[in-house]
Amino acid sequence: MKQRILWALVVLNVALAVSLALRFTHDDTASAQVRRPADYILVPGEVTGGASEVVYMVDITNGWLGAMAYDDASHVLNTMPPIDLNRVFETNTAPRGAGNAPRR
Repeated sequence: MKQRILWALVVLNVALAVSLALRFTHDDTASAQVRRPADYILVPGEVTGGASEVVYMVDITNGWLGAMAYDDASHVLNTMPPIDLNRVFETNTAPRGAGNAPRR
């Protein structure tokens, strides 16, 4: 029994080593750019009127905002779908004409 487990671990280690070697030696010439991992900023916060605290996650590379909160009562991690911050902060580039004049 011990010998069977030993050989299974040896085979697993060889498979992992081959997988690692292929990952570093694989030449991906089809893509013009190599993507790097995103940079994140994590900001703790509180929800007004809520009992739980929230962790806001800002993905600087892709320009996304997400959030997570842990619910103690049901032991569940609640997540918010990401928001594209580039769309939120884009400016209106329409020229100001008669219909676009600001109200005073």
